[in-house]
Amino acid sequence: MKKNLITTQSPRTRRHTRIRSRIIGTAVRPRLAVYKSNYFVSAQIIDDSVGHTIACAHGREFGGTKLAQAARVGKEIAKRATKKGIKAVVFDRGGYTYAARVKALADSARDAGLTF
Repeated sequence: MKKNLITTQSPRTRRHTRIRSRIIGTAVRPRLAVYKSNYFVSAQIIDDSVGHTIACAHGREFGGTKLAQAARVGKEIAKRATKKGIKAVVFDRGGYTYAARVKALADSARDAGLTF
């Protein structure tokens, strides 16, 4: 017996789809997309108009706890973005709640000079 695909989607996937319908990155204000797994967090700055990743950072590059990794990823993604001339982004939390690692990444990116 087949299950209905909508009911078998995870709530995070549904939230992410809803968020992505409203958030679009442009060349002037690209999208800062966050992804977190059980072990790492990663961030990408994406220009959706052409479909290119402008800058990225991953938690594997840094050691420490998950929260410290997220803060380092936020700082590094902001540094790499400013090297490419990007100062303002649209934040895409990827359906995750804005707490803990996602908040640490966003706060450290703001402190490093990104505005969103």
